[in-house]
Amino acid sequence: MTPVAVAGLYIGINLLILLALAWNVISGRRASKVGFGDGGDESLARRIRVHANATEWVPGMLIGLLTLALLDAHIYVLHALGIALTLARVLHAFGLTGSSGTSFGRFGGALITLLVYLAGSVAILWYALT
Repeated sequence: MTPVAVAGLYIGINLLILLALAWNVISGRRASKVGFGDGGDESLARRIRVHANATEWVPGMLIGLLTLALLDAHIYVLHALGIALTLARVLHAFGLTGSSGTSFGRFGGALITLLVYLAGSVAILWYALT
């Protein structure tokens, strides 16, 4: 696979995750008969927050993966970051979906996401400057 194809793989997977999270919000709104906001429904509020959190964190790293691919980063770097991002976001989504409080999934997903951002930022700088 080329670097761009590897980036495309993880971009596609993570966009499908975002789509699934959006569908989860839509189905929750329909079930609760709420057209805007959460209507005071805690379960719907959590669904909205899970999707919102993913939309806050995923796009930045997808841009980072594409940037690395365009900088001709090694495919193992792209796979490592892509797998870690995907795992982190799935962990976080399951953790937050199950509980508004702390959970292993929520903590682990958030921590791994931050580490992916750090590693991705360093990799982009490395490939850009060398």
